[in-house]
Amino acid sequence: MNDFNQIFNLQYWREIIQLNLTPWRLFIAVADISLITFLIYKSLRSVQGTKMMTLVRGVLLFIMLKVVSGWLGLGTFEWLLNQVVTYGVIAAVIIFQPEIRRGLESLGRTTNLLNFGISDRNVKRTSYIKAYEKAFYYMSERKIGALIVIEQSQTLEEFVSTGIKLDADITAELLINIFIPNTPLHDGAVIVQGDKIAVTSAYLPLTEDGKISKEFGTRHRAAIGISEVSDAITLIVSEETGGMSITENGEFYSDLSKSEFHDFLIKHVEDTGIADKTPNLLTKLLAKRGKENEK
Repeated sequence: MNDFNQIFNLQYWREIIQLNLTPWRLFIAVADISLITFLIYKSLRSVQGTKMMTLVRGVLLFIMLKVVSGWLGLGTFEWLLNQVVTYGVIAAVIIFQPEIRRGLESLGRTTNLLNFGISDRNVKRTSYIKAYEKAFYYMSERKIGALIVIEQSQTLEEFVSTGIKLDADITAELLINIFIPNTPLHDGAVIVQGDKIAVTSAYLPLTEDGKISKEFGTRHRAAIGISEVSDAITLIVSEETGGMSITENGEFYSDLSKSEFHDFLIKHVEDTGIADKTPNLLTKLLAKRGKENEK
């Protein structure tokens, strides 16, 4: 706790500056401060518009109160704040566990260190693109709601386990039939793994981004949510307007024209989908854990 109080001690910072007057030490100090500033900025951007932002405001207010109490010499009040710090961190981790987990998943999306078993041979997916286009153009014209998640380098086994297993070839006719209203499989999302429709009626996490327009419903929020926690590509047809949208890496591209939809699929799906791949390390671990739970 003394280290925390030193942060707001002017004499402490004078000594730090004097110790870092040499060019090399000064460079290291500037780099250190720049790195911390960047991390704080990215952290604030990542929680903007979510429930975590309320917590951040509370923490900033709490720090201000602690600084003021230290300057004014309010010993009892400062002691009380110290107790809150001691136990408040544990309480915050418990209360905001879903948000913290979502942030760590977002961080993990930037690396593919666990993908050891992917084959070098990428499969051309022109036929899959034609199937997606044929199905989506048909459903868009008839305002049939649809949600398709295409797995990329990160496994979606956690969400696959919530759906109804199909393990079927990717065809426009099957995709259309799945999303016909009032049929047993039309609710939820279709998840595509490799060259197969793995499951349908899967549940996805909803985004908590407050900047998303109210005109977009649960289907669009689920699409954005899965793109925030994985590198999957998501294709959506709006049931209200028939508009086609795509999400990728937390970005939402809404009301695309047929040419825009086609160009996106050509750029992001044709050469990135890997149909012939062996399970990576994380997939194997999840599968093993699933079998153990079944026992």
